[in-house]
Amino acid sequence: MVCPLCGELKARRSCPALDRQICSVCCGTKRLTEIACPSDCVYLAVARAHPPAVAVRRQKHDIGSVARHMRDLSEQQSELFFLIVTFLLGYQPPELSQLIDKDVAEAAAAMAATFETAGRGVIYEHRATSLPAERLAIGLKPMLVELERAGGSAFQRDAAVVLRRIAAAAQAGATEDAGNRRAFLDLIGRVMEAQNRDAADPDPESITDDGPRIIIP
Repeated sequence: MVCPLCGELKARRSCPALDRQICSVCCGTKRLTEIACPSDCVYLAVARAHPPAVAVRRQKHDIGSVARHMRDLSEQQSELFFLIVTFLLGYQPPELSQLIDKDVAEAAAAMAATFETAGRGVIYEHRATSLPAERLAIGLKPMLVELERAGGSAFQRDAAVVLRRIAAAAQAGATEDAGNRRAFLDLIGRVMEAQNRDAADPDPESITDDGPRIIIP
């Protein structure tokens, strides 16, 4: 029997999601993307328990990169770091444009400067140089204003540190992977997706413990 998904290879695996036989290639490449695999699928369980070496290396590299960007941050600053990047991952720019690392770097740097100025007792709102970055800053501002009301001057200091760190990380992403304008955003997306997947997985055998981990609040 030919696989109904690719129409080329032999269908030798019973897919509980599709209730039909598919090939091993489609099972491996379309798992949890095009195929809504149930949690009790034996092939899904095996893949989680024994991920490919290249995937393990990539995850270790990703977590190490994020940990490097977060070095020396306090617990409060780390929580704020992830609140902000969570906002960035869910942010939808107007006019169907795509958010890129350059916009993140400019917006974060401008907002950091605003908090630094406020920390010196001067109220002055610094603006990003590009329109997409300014729109991002405007979108992020309400969340930070609400947090500032509860945290006061201590939050101003933390926000300035975290925003500077995010700006530097976004700039580093553009430098390290010049061909990808979303290198930093993609990095954060992969790390948070992996963390959420591990948190939702009740089977401890599906979580590798041979590399560094970041706990996301």
